Amino acid sequence: MNDPQWTTKLSYTSENGIIIRGYDLNQLIGTVPFPSVLYLLFTGELPSSKIAKLIDALMVASIDHGPGAPSVLAARTAASGGAPLGAAAAAGLLALNKFHGAAVQDSMEAIQRVFDLSEGQKDGLDHAADKVVEEWRQAGLRIAGFGHRQHKKLDPRLEQLFSLASEAEVDGIYLEAAHALVRALKRSSGKDLPINIDGATAAILCEIGFPPSLSNALFMVARITGILAHANEEITRMTPMRRIDPVDHAYDGPPMRNLSSDQQTKAP
Repeated sequence: MNDPQWTTKLSYTSENGIIIRGYDLNQLIGTVPFPSVLYLLFTGELPSSKIAKLIDALMVASIDHGPGAPSVLAARTAASGGAPLGAAAAAGLLALNKFHGAAVQDSMEAIQRVFDLSEGQKDGLDHAADKVVEEWRQAGLRIAGFGHRQHKKLDPRLEQLFSLASEAEVDGIYLEAAHALVRALKRSSGKDLPINIDGATAAILCEIGFPPSLSNALFMVARITGILAHANEEITRMTPMRRIDPVDHAYDGPPMRNLSSDQQTKAP
């Protein structure tokens, strides 16, 4: 048998099976939740139950942010013009970039830089954060993960996420580094720029050693779900070629409702 032209560590298929990072896919089906298998593909290992719950929470927190998000508007616009579902979703995915939905990696790099300069010591985080803010300012760069055009004081998703991070027994030093950047940005700009979902995700992913090169992908996998739902609604419910206002819209779905006991699941 000739040597293969190239190799992969991710997966392979044969007549009798499918292997994902060394695991038989049939063993994963029905026993391991989707976010855990995503983690397996992205990192090479299955997560602990606590980390699995945290990854699942991050994905749920990012799944949708309303019809006014740029990626949703892009998808709806493409669908309104006649694009099929896949093409419309692709338009939405292409709209995810450094100012919307693809800022997690940049935020991780800033938070990691604060950690490195502080040498992992909590009492040195504020000085390190000031230095990072100045470095980014001199380079003409915006520190991603802080400030939100809608949630100006507090992103409502963060309390639950940080609570779950605490339950997962992460060290917390990267979360502290993110909060140090909030204080440094306030000292530098005079503005309150709280941690947003990208910054929270970045800090938590730093805590668990998630690969930065795939951090934006985690957000994208989650958000493409919402994008697909909006694109499908545009195709099936709306008139073609309409002018889509990013602000002047209203919700007419089910009223507020609570989860029943059988709808709630335990940690993976």
